[in-house]
Amino acid sequence: MITRQFGIPVTSPGAILRREKELGTPLGLETADTTKHGGLVSDKIIVELIEDWLRLHGGHGFVFDGFPRTIPQAKSLQSILVRHKTPLDLAIWLDVTEQTVAERILSRLQCQGCGFTTSLTSAHFAERPVCPYCDGPLVRRNDDDAEVLKTRLEEFNAKTQPLAAHYEKAGTLRRVDGNRDRDAVFSDISRLIEESA
Repeated sequence: MITRQFGIPVTSPGAILRREKELGTPLGLETADTTKHGGLVSDKIIVELIEDWLRLHGGHGFVFDGFPRTIPQAKSLQSILVRHKTPLDLAIWLDVTEQTVAERILSRLQCQGCGFTTSLTSAHFAERPVCPYCDGPLVRRNDDDAEVLKTRLEEFNAKTQPLAAHYEKAGTLRRVDGNRDRDAVFSDISRLIEESA
């Protein structure tokens, strides 16, 4: 939605790794088993992938979804941004309950073509699981199950939660209530992007 509204490229480590797997690269095959079970790929690999992506796509703004996930990743990102002479204008923290996360993950559908995400509970897509943007198939990700979610939440609480304080201290963190419907959340995110431009 951010790319369509603002023309800003968006990526996530997961999207990059899934692409590597689809291409059959050694890295994609090496990391597929880790991500399938909800584990985190090493910071070194993730940071290298992010820097490569930023070099190719980040010349006129960028959004990372789910990166950084750890304090070491945040420090590496800062070093990358200094090298590329690019400031970090905004870090958006979506406050979401574990119950909301579980409901969304376990009903998530994702386009195999463009990455658009929706849910099984959306009546329109439940009847016709085809992406409204590129006509690609909407499918459930193979890592969206209860056991993987449990592992992800444990990783989040241990390794990602400390990032909120890190970016609050840097003065870039803005919190958004992510428990609401997509349009309400996107409205707040859009306002924050416009204010930081």
